[in-house]
Amino acid sequence: MSTKQSAALEAAETAQKRAQAEQFSFDIDAPGLIEVTNESHENPANHQYTVSIDNVTEELMACTCPHHVHCNAFCKHMAAVENATDDGILDAFPSEDEDDADPEDCDCDGLSGFPCWPCVRTGRKELPN
Repeated sequence: MSTKQSAALEAAETAQKRAQAEQFSFDIDAPGLIEVTNESHENPANHQYTVSIDNVTEELMACTCPHHVHCNAFCKHMAAVENATDDGILDAFPSEDEDDADPEDCDCDGLSGFPCWPCVRTGRKELPN
């Protein structure tokens, strides 16, 4: 094994350990674009990065964090996304039909803009205040 390969393996192991030790939240900006926020920091908004995933191979491709950008290295954000997708917690490529489909028993059309109970119950729509 070359020194370069062992250094890359060591960096990946370090990223995995850090991803497991820190708290992350995820938001899907678009299919394959995951916004990762490191909630372990005092100001998490300053620690938000986007991890991209190839839509064909579903392999992690890149992260916008300085570590990945400057070192081209596997980072803790990529490791956190990998862990969340492997565990089934995160679906990086949600079906476009899932959010748009009305429940079979939807009756919103007859309620003058007021949501029906099936839509409220499933979280598709909220009751007005």
